[in-house]
Amino acid sequence: MAKKLRTRPYDAATYLRTEQECALYLQAAIDESDGDPALVVGALGDIARARGMMQLARDTGLTREGLYKALSPDGNPSFATVMKVCKALGLKLHTEAVET
Repeated sequence: MAKKLRTRPYDAATYLRTEQECALYLQAAIDESDGDPALVVGALGDIARARGMMQLARDTGLTREGLYKALSPDGNPSFATVMKVCKALGLKLHTEAVET
């Protein structure tokens, strides 16, 4: 009889330890999103959980529950919320021209 394979759910937040890792993770989500904001919002949520939602709530002036909801895969945060979260996490959004 084959041995049963045990798996655990993957949680990116457990691997985001430094500011550089968080910045690269968010940039990868932006690059791979193909216009789907849910991927970017989900990445922000992972980073927020890695850093601590309670502290992020204090730093942004938003409620912890509101942050969990806004940064969930089904969340739809305002751009102002995204900017507040990025600033509190020490991250900057930037743009570059697409080469055609």
